Amino acid sequence: MEPHHNPLPSIAFHHHHDGGAGGACVNCGGPTAFPSPPPDPNPNYIPIRAPAVNLPPANNREIIMRTPVPQSQRVVPLTPPYHFQTPVKKIHNQNDIVQFQSSPTCQNFLGFVVLLSESIRSHKLSDPCHESPVVLAIVSVLETLSVYVDEIPLAPQSSRYGNLAYRTWHERMSCDAESFLLQFLPPDLHSATVELVPYFTDSFGNSSRIDYGTGHETNFAAWLYCLARLGVVKEEDYQALVSRVFVNYLDLMRKLQVTYCLEPAGSHGVWGLDDYHFLPFIFGSSQLIDHKYMKPKSIHNKDILENFANEYLYLSCIVFIMKVKKGVFAEHSPMLDDISGVPNWNKVNSGLLKMYKIEVLQKVPIMQHFLFGSIIQWQ
Repeated sequence: MEPHHNPLPSIAFHHHHDGGAGGACVNCGGPTAFPSPPPDPNPNYIPIRAPAVNLPPANNREIIMRTPVPQSQRVVPLTPPYHFQTPVKKIHNQNDIVQFQSSPTCQNFLGFVVLLSESIRSHKLSDPCHESPVVLAIVSVLETLSVYVDEIPLAPQSSRYGNLAYRTWHERMSCDAESFLLQFLPPDLHSATVELVPYFTDSFGNSSRIDYGTGHETNFAAWLYCLARLGVVKEEDYQALVSRVFVNYLDLMRKLQVTYCLEPAGSHGVWGLDDYHFLPFIFGSSQLIDHKYMKPKSIHNKDILENFANEYLYLSCIVFIMKVKKGVFAEHSPMLDDISGVPNWNKVNSGLLKMYKIEVLQKVPIMQHFLFGSIIQWQ
């Protein structure tokens, strides 16, 4: 049978019989003698039901679409006797990434991130929640570090990125880190500082490069995960870990980024969600699940952003980006613009969790700096 063509010249109306399963045309269902075409290894069509968002070129889009949505997992407690040690780097190449991804360590850590996301689901930041003495102590530490920024003046320089005064701030933070932790660690866990301090100090950027990125943010999540494994923070603290602790951490990091002009570490450019952060988009999208009025497209509504950014992390991220980046939003933040077209926040949240696993936890340039010891074990 000869292929037939619609007489209209527009490519939008062009049609011919393409072989499908059982010798049927995949376009119209008519019979065809052509064999079935091989499957397209990189289809342009992505069904809207897929929770993944538009992603960078190459095959990342396909990989994320096929990745199962990460599920929550209760933190596995670390039991005595303890053997605390200085944590070290273990990831050097893609084979190490594969080993890490298949390990119980990675699954449990990612499950903890999902638990944090679920803890804040459909909650405003100001909603009442359990605030333990440990949570309040951590918030106090972050507030102290913010005061350090005020006390350390900028160094005179003309370069766009990397004010050298940041190194002074980082050194002061690092020197005080152990005493900060001893404020809330129980006496039997004081020896854990040898392992906890490196995660903590690596959470605020790199002092030699004067940069900050999702790897440093992941270190902060890893530090919280360590505290959870040790039983210092408990499940009833999780909502406060997001709405009190992480919010203060994010405020501090934005202050550092703006004050000392921290360079984005390994920025994806326009293909990243944000030059610096990922987790607030996960937590923020969870906050907005089932919201009566605010949809993903609401990020384009200035009134909504002005009135609700202080209550919802996702919106506060959009406001901050608009403040530091000039020009058309769709041009400087095409990923976020694409996500605004996703029909609901549940799909946004599940897509971002998948993206975090692939774009952060499976990337050698990011995870080569990740630390392993007796709490977060290399398996």
